[in-house]
Amino acid sequence: MSERNVALRVVTDVVTAHRQLEGAGFAVFRPFPTHGLEMLDPFLMLDEKEPKVYAPGEAKGAPDHPHRGFETVSYVLDGETEHRDSLGNRGIIGKGDVQWMTAGDGIVHCEMPSQRIQAEGGRTHGFQLWVNLPAELKRTRPRYQALTASDLPRASGEGWTAVVIAGNVLGASGPAATHTPIVYAHLTIQPGVALPIQIPNDHQVGLYVFAGSATAGGNSRRVDAHQLAVFAPGDGPVMASASTDGAEPMQALLMAGRPLDEPVARHGPFVMNTREELIEALEDYQAGRMGIIAPAGV
Repeated sequence: MSERNVALRVVTDVVTAHRQLEGAGFAVFRPFPTHGLEMLDPFLMLDEKEPKVYAPGEAKGAPDHPHRGFETVSYVLDGETEHRDSLGNRGIIGKGDVQWMTAGDGIVHCEMPSQRIQAEGGRTHGFQLWVNLPAELKRTRPRYQALTASDLPRASGEGWTAVVIAGNVLGASGPAATHTPIVYAHLTIQPGVALPIQIPNDHQVGLYVFAGSATAGGNSRRVDAHQLAVFAPGDGPVMASASTDGAEPMQALLMAGRPLDEPVARHGPFVMNTREELIEALEDYQAGRMGIIAPAGV
């Protein structure tokens, strides 16, 4: 089959993340939801936990809190996070690991620095992505996927590597089981290298740069660290190039998914389709119907 000449997807917007405090007081960079971008359907939120070196006893996390109606995806680049939830799941999310948690019908969980990090201190850095669930799966049974760094395949070429968490991209298939079609990958591109990425034409695409800087899309938009490039629909490849004005490689998260195109009603840790469903979620949580986390050691 002859190769078609297809125009590259263009970048329609570049959104700068704002910095805010979350959980017990740790800082995050959040490109969405913001005033510039409410969501990147089917993705509801992206937080980059600010890279920081903590002294012993200083590290902070996210104590017990509920979720319903969507999925949380935690990706740890540095440090260790201890996860516990109301289903009895417990474990350590270490360097390069991913926790893909389907809150579904409702769950209470916490993500805190591991006992080692709390005792010894150390550098922490990572991400949390919220993925929406379609209406018929809002109340699905909660599910927990623990993916270690060794579970995640790596694709590579001249001047670039990709750690693939979900979906099929750049010749690799991520191990995460998703409820809707999603691509999620961590890209590292050396200065001056351009990487074309073929994404299904019915997927919405975002590229969040967190180190270095990039030139993205057929219209060559500059994207600096803590900025998100949003791409237009189309059947052409997504192009990401690492800028040559820095010595460090460009690192970015690639997010792509088929939009749900459904009403979104959100309030704090609950994301449903209607206000009535939000009220029900809050009442269920307050009544203890989402469970509680058993004390450590029980």
